Amino acid sequence: MSTTNVQGTKAAAIEDLTTIDMKLEVVVLPVADVDGAKEFYGRLGWRMDRTPPGVVQLTPHGSACSVQFGATLTSAAPGSGKEYLVVDDLEATREALVGAGVEVSPIFHLGPDGPVDGPDPERRSYFSRATFSDPDGNVWVLQEITTRLPGRVEGTETTFASTAGLESALVRAALAHGEHEKRIGERDEEWPKWYAAYMVAEATGADLPR
Repeated sequence: MSTTNVQGTKAAAIEDLTTIDMKLEVVVLPVADVDGAKEFYGRLGWRMDRTPPGVVQLTPHGSACSVQFGATLTSAAPGSGKEYLVVDDLEATREALVGAGVEVSPIFHLGPDGPVDGPDPERRSYFSRATFSDPDGNVWVLQEITTRLPGRVEGTETTFASTAGLESALVRAALAHGEHEKRIGERDEEWPKWYAAYMVAEATGADLPR
C-alpha cells in the first residue's frame, strides 16, 4: 500500500472517530489511605456511587465524570494527581469548602507574568482560580468559568446541573439585558427570547447577543 493510501485510510478513520461519542466517565485518583479519602470526598458533598468491592467511586454535584480510588486501582504514587473543578461562582464555592473544613488557597488569577492575588479584575472566565488538596496530596484546581471559549461545547443545547448554576446564569443575563435596553433606549418586550439566546451563547462560546 502506498504512503498516500495509508494516510488517506488514517484520515478516514480519524473522521469516523469524530462521530463516535466517547464520554469521560471516571478519573482514578492515587491514594494511600482509602478510608481517609472516602471521608474527605464525602465531606465535599460528592455522591457515593455503588461499585464492586475494592472500588470507591464518588461524583461531584453537577459532574458527569466521577472519581475512583482503591488499594489496587493504580500504580501511580499517592498524591500525584491534579484535576480541575469548574465552578460558576469561585468565591461562594471557596467559602462553602472552607465551611466544611477544607483548607483552600486564597483566590488568585492568571496575569501576564504569572499568578496574581485576588480574582480576575474583569471576572473573565478561565482566569480566576483557587486550589485545595486531599489528604494524600492530590491537587484540585477550582476554576471559575461562566462563558465558554468557542468550540469548547458541541451544538447549541445547554443544560444546567443545578438550580444555583441556572440562577447564576439568569443573573448574568439580566445584567447584560439591562445594558441592552440602555443601548436600544426602550423596554425590550421580547426579553425572554433575548435571555434564552444570551444564556445558550454564553454556555457554548458563541457570540453574545447585543
